[in-house]
Amino acid sequence: MLGTGFPEASLRAGLERRPAFLGVDAGSTDQGPQALGTGEPLLSREAIRRDLSLLLPAALEHGIPLLVGSAGPSGSDDALDGLWRVLREVAREQGLHPRVALIRAEQQAEHLAGELRAGRIHPLGAAPPLEEATLRRARRIVAMMGPEPYQAALDRGADVVLAGRSTDAAIFAAPLLRAGAAPGPAWHAGKIVECGAAASTARTAPDGMLGLVDDEGFSVEPLDRGMRCSPLSVAAHALYETPDPTRLIEPPGTLVTSDCRYEQAEDGRSVRVTGSAFEPAQRYTVKLEGAELAGYQTIVPAAVRDPLLLRQLDAWTDTLLEKIRERARGFLGAALEPGSWSVAVRVYGRDGALGALEPERRLEGHEAMLLFEFTAPEQAQATAIAKSAGLLAMHHPIEGWEGFVNAVAFPYAPYEIERGAVWRFSLNHVWELADPLAPFPIALEEL
Repeated sequence: MLGTGFPEASLRAGLERRPAFLGVDAGSTDQGPQALGTGEPLLSREAIRRDLSLLLPAALEHGIPLLVGSAGPSGSDDALDGLWRVLREVAREQGLHPRVALIRAEQQAEHLAGELRAGRIHPLGAAPPLEEATLRRARRIVAMMGPEPYQAALDRGADVVLAGRSTDAAIFAAPLLRAGAAPGPAWHAGKIVECGAAASTARTAPDGMLGLVDDEGFSVEPLDRGMRCSPLSVAAHALYETPDPTRLIEPPGTLVTSDCRYEQAEDGRSVRVTGSAFEPAQRYTVKLEGAELAGYQTIVPAAVRDPLLLRQLDAWTDTLLEKIRERARGFLGAALEPGSWSVAVRVYGRDGALGALEPERRLEGHEAMLLFEFTAPEQAQATAIAKSAGLLAMHHPIEGWEGFVNAVAFPYAPYEIERGAVWRFSLNHVWELADPLAPFPIALEEL
């Protein structure tokens, strides 16, 4: 991922193999909806700048295109513009003059409302039916482009392609398909290399991967000589970020890997893959992602190691949360509309990671961490509830204890921490397109 870094030696080793292009994914939804909601980058400007300062001159010196997808990391217009500013600075400082294609992926709610009324937007998986009000509440909406916009940018002579939100594999499949590679190997190779050396063993840090594609299949090889690919490590990467390890759905169709064969090469470091197939879709669809404001949040972390309290933690937290809600309603009153605010607690050491999905909800250790979360329409409201809650928690009765203060400990003073705006994903839907290029305008810039 752009900004996570890679060794310069690995880049040099890859360039010695005379690659046809350089590709790098710059985005992800793994970190949640915050980046899409705010338009801000996930990784630091300095880290992104470092990677581009190596990749840009390498691509231009070797006369090969550089493709960067899902800009910074949400693929929104703000994220794309931020990445474009960094690239311009790098080019200016190094005296480089690339032709850059900017491909935008952000969509307007009003246009999508018309598409929804026309029956061209559908829920993805278990997502609920989409309502126009949901579209209008979203702060930003992006569509996940396929390979066609990348190919169009290359057809127009771009040296560098900076794209908004796209599928990870499309970044790498696009130039392969444009060069005439078979769809099965092209898409499968793109899927494996999109996370760099993640499909290798003995990984010590983010690194690069070399992919070699031919008419029958493809091979992958980590650029760091200390790493190696195994049939298992490559096959297992099909499990990554997919609900089905044998079927990867992309805008123009589905990659099918059920008949693939993974073989260790004689060098002991690379793996050869054959049998990749691609089923064209009956309709071309792109995924829509949207983020809306959920409110403003203040948190209070607390520690408990009192065995008396740990034995009755559920009952204690249930009555405490109700007391907090009652107090909040008392001093904020009509300012808090029903459903606009929430009070919750996570118990780390029991079910903090999975919550209600945890199958073994029991405390086995001698201590637990309580993370109280207070969310409201305004930051001041969330903080007011948190301030009151901390005091209530210190004095909330424990059955079997008659003291005025209990053993709940707060690691920070003041105990409340303002998190600011919090976001939630509001769209997980697919949009039928008659033209794969229509929602993704391309602008060419000369430096």
